Amino acid sequence: MQNPVIILGADKLGTAALDIFNSNSVVVYCFLDDSKNLQEQEINNVSVMSNTEDGEFLKLIGKKCDVFVAVEDSAARKGLIKMLKEEYKVVPVNAIHRFSSVSEHAWLGHGNMIAAGAVVNNNSKIGNYTLIQSGAVVDTKAEIGDYVQVGAGAIVNSEVVVEEGAFIGTGAVIVAGVKIGKNARVGAGSVVVADVPAKATVFGNPAAPVK
Repeated sequence: MQNPVIILGADKLGTAALDIFNSNSVVVYCFLDDSKNLQEQEINNVSVMSNTEDGEFLKLIGKKCDVFVAVEDSAARKGLIKMLKEEYKVVPVNAIHRFSSVSEHAWLGHGNMIAAGAVVNNNSKIGNYTLIQSGAVVDTKAEIGDYVQVGAGAIVNSEVVVEEGAFIGTGAVIVAGVKIGKNARVGAGSVVVADVPAKATVFGNPAAPVK
């Protein structure tokens, strides 16, 4: 039986993580969130107990509880993960929905979220702290770097490489063998047929640079 989980972040991403842990009958101990509007509220029967810097709750992590970071802002997520690793010597657990499909021959790092209906096929590689939303597909031998976001229904075809921090929008299709550079952004519904440089934004069918 997995330890209870403390979720850092109680907004949309936090409630999605709660749904994932519930699907696996894992107890969520509480939320911690920095928004005063959310603190002391109850979200889907789980309380937002305090902020993400509250040592009384954080000291439970690694001893009595596991942790998952579900903060939407990528810089804030990175900061919290760094704090957990350096000060508490823990890394976030994976949140994998019961109704996703993850091959036993796929490789996953730490702190990833794989939502309901997502498919991660054989011999693909998922790094750390990546978000794969509902219905997305990561096909055979695709490689997804750290802190990547793959939107709902997006298709990352075989042997695609998506580098750290990239964003793949809802319903986008990345054609087999294409490389998406570090911190690049692919707009929703785009069809990407050529490599995308680091930090570039592309959109359309076929996807073209947005200037």
